[in-house]
Amino acid sequence: MKEQLVVVGAGMASGRALEHLFESDPDRYEVTLINAEPRGNYNRLMLSPVLSGEKTYEEIVTHDDDWYGENHVTTLFGHAVTRIDRDRRIVVTKSGETAYDKLLLATGSAPFMLPLPGADLEGVMPYRDLDDVNRMLDAAEMNESKAVVIGGGLLGLEAAAGLRLRGMDVVVLHVMGHLMDRQLDASAAYLLQKDLERRDIKVHCKANTKAILGSNRVEAVLLEDGTVYPADIVVMAVGIRPETRIARDAGIEIGRGIIVDDAMRTSDPHILSIGECVEHQGMVYGLVAPLYDQAKVVAKTLLDEEAAFKPVELSTKLKVTGVDLFSAGDFAEGDDREDIVFRDPGRGVYKRLVLKDNRIIGAVMYGDTADGAWFLSNIKDGTDVSGMRDTLIFGPAFAGGAQMDPMAAVAALPDEAEICGCNGVCKGKIVEAITAGGLTTLDQVKAVTKASTSCGTCTGLVEQVLAVTLGDDFVMPTVKPICPCSDLTHEDVRRLIKARELKSMPAVMQELGWKTSCGCHVCRPALNFYLLADWPLEYGDDSQSRFINERAHANIQKDGTFSVVPRMWGGVTNPRELRAIADAAEKYDVPMVKMTGGQRVDLLGVKKEDLPAMWADLNAAGLVSGHAYSKGLRTVKTCVGTDFCRFGTQDSTGLGIKLEKRLWGSWSPHKIKLAVSGCPRNCAEATCKDIGIVCVDSGYQIGVGGAAGMDLKEVEPLASVPSEQEAIDITVAFVQLYRENAKYLDRAYKWIAKVGLEWVKEQVVDDLGNRAALVARFDLSQSVYQVDPWAERASTAAHPEFTPLADFSMPEAAQ
Repeated sequence: MKEQLVVVGAGMASGRALEHLFESDPDRYEVTLINAEPRGNYNRLMLSPVLSGEKTYEEIVTHDDDWYGENHVTTLFGHAVTRIDRDRRIVVTKSGETAYDKLLLATGSAPFMLPLPGADLEGVMPYRDLDDVNRMLDAAEMNESKAVVIGGGLLGLEAAAGLRLRGMDVVVLHVMGHLMDRQLDASAAYLLQKDLERRDIKVHCKANTKAILGSNRVEAVLLEDGTVYPADIVVMAVGIRPETRIARDAGIEIGRGIIVDDAMRTSDPHILSIGECVEHQGMVYGLVAPLYDQAKVVAKTLLDEEAAFKPVELSTKLKVTGVDLFSAGDFAEGDDREDIVFRDPGRGVYKRLVLKDNRIIGAVMYGDTADGAWFLSNIKDGTDVSGMRDTLIFGPAFAGGAQMDPMAAVAALPDEAEICGCNGVCKGKIVEAITAGGLTTLDQVKAVTKASTSCGTCTGLVEQVLAVTLGDDFVMPTVKPICPCSDLTHEDVRRLIKARELKSMPAVMQELGWKTSCGCHVCRPALNFYLLADWPLEYGDDSQSRFINERAHANIQKDGTFSVVPRMWGGVTNPRELRAIADAAEKYDVPMVKMTGGQRVDLLGVKKEDLPAMWADLNAAGLVSGHAYSKGLRTVKTCVGTDFCRFGTQDSTGLGIKLEKRLWGSWSPHKIKLAVSGCPRNCAEATCKDIGIVCVDSGYQIGVGGAAGMDLKEVEPLASVPSEQEAIDITVAFVQLYRENAKYLDRAYKWIAKVGLEWVKEQVVDDLGNRAALVARFDLSQSVYQVDPWAERASTAAHPEFTPLADFSMPEAAQ
């Protein structure tokens, strides 16, 4: 019969312990997991990105219901333990009693709340778990605009940055002389404060809080010096205390935390403890790396194997996007120590190493932290650095006095060198996993070793280990920066524009650290699209950030002339429009008039200076731009459907016209082509378009992601619906989803391959509320951008860019 293991607390430490236990002996214990929070294990390191909007809660879940089910874990979430009966070996909750053979206490820590007058007012909150984050988000959404954060340590600054990104005015109060005084020296803290102030976060150091003011709800914070800061919410992030109440009540030995031995046993041999609630050799730990080491030990202890927890040297990184900060070891001043300092004011870089007896004992870096893991490894190993003293500050690339290839530096690391501090993963474990498991990608390495799955700052180093191990078999990931102006990918930029609410080109370039003053021909068109797609009311389209065809609203030809393609709704025209096209072709001496594959007429060879006048003539006949040049809707090709065809099942022409009139003028990541066929004979070739609808007796079959250019691809089935209106709504919702999520210049089929068709279906077919929201956002954008550019530019007086600079032709008499 299996032994009964009860785990109290579903945090990161106990979650990792269960992983090790199940990996080693999945049948040893019947596991019951009890958690006061109404949820299971999630990555608390990623709460700050959830607060800032860069991640969702679902993205930081470590163990979901499926994981618990697969491992046969009985879960009691939302159940607080009220008592432990050690004599009967029973854990008591509101739902009853649970017996145990072994009990693992992982109760974590509780936030320390300053005992100030007014601390119990509504709007005063800690920052510790998801519920705290949700309270802050609720406050931000209720237009409560002012936040005061008490505490300038790691958690306080992450909370401040997240609230600022949510649009709140934020003040940080810190009692010491500089921020993060336990992790940084004054110089690094100075750069950090400058960086935060550039983000419009006010910092007040040496701030002694006297009281929190308000009647029923917080209204302001009063300092001892009389300074008053208005506040709609106050976040206290002044420290944590081990949560020991249950253990204390049960008579377990308590100091600052639950006292444990090297095997993580408490004073009761049947009860173990792990995480922020424990005290080991007089130390308590709040960072994840030692807690994961404890998890390995406690799993072995539960399996009656020998193991001992050894304290490790810790490092610190701040999880604020765009802030690069690293701290490790002891950097206090001392007569027996020497400093090596490097500063680059222009780049905002500061590095300081503290040496004692030719060994690094402390490191502080700001602005450039790429070598942090290497310095931490030297601190832990007590490496004698006398032979590389002169170039030590420049990291492993110069460790021997001459520059070393970074890959060679990684190859030179010993197997015991720690690569992932959060999860305690050394180089040797990663190399072994790669060679034994045939791993070839970063995602595979992360899944097997857990390296780079917590804060993510070691991702580059893990990838370098993968490259060194695979050698010539390593395939460089295809993800590339948006352009040389930035190290961010298109996906990063899209996410941060939304999360930080960046609504102008200068804001994007400043806040996301562009390397150039005003971007380049590659990034500016992409940024222009991302901004107008995400902020249609706030952002104004920058025509100078568009390609020549979109600036001129006509396609340039190889001889410098242009082609003009009027829009013909659903491929349908009339004698008046055709006469206007013929008249324009004669009037402006058009050398070629050609029918297009999209059921339109193309006027080729038009001089640039003739464009406005031709547009005015075509406008007079009711013709508008066909956007044959744009990253947007091109055509909606149709067959005649039920109006004339004996095989037609639905009014395909009418539906095509409705779709084209709804979608025209919208900008998108790349061109969009639609078609509607009236029956499965598919005369409109709907099965190779970005969106294709085939009419059948029962309704409409909608397919997406087709292509018929350099790539040939049949559409994938998105939905079958009975009504025309439903077909229109799903089509509009799909276009908006594509606009909001795709990389600039990715056709729809490439985007679908990245996100998966099932996800697309969930968004626009299954979730009716989300479908309606997408349609509403599309219509909002169309209220701004569905205008005819020809009509706006029908006069060269208003748009002199179409006027030739000079007439260089010579009179006949002069020739």
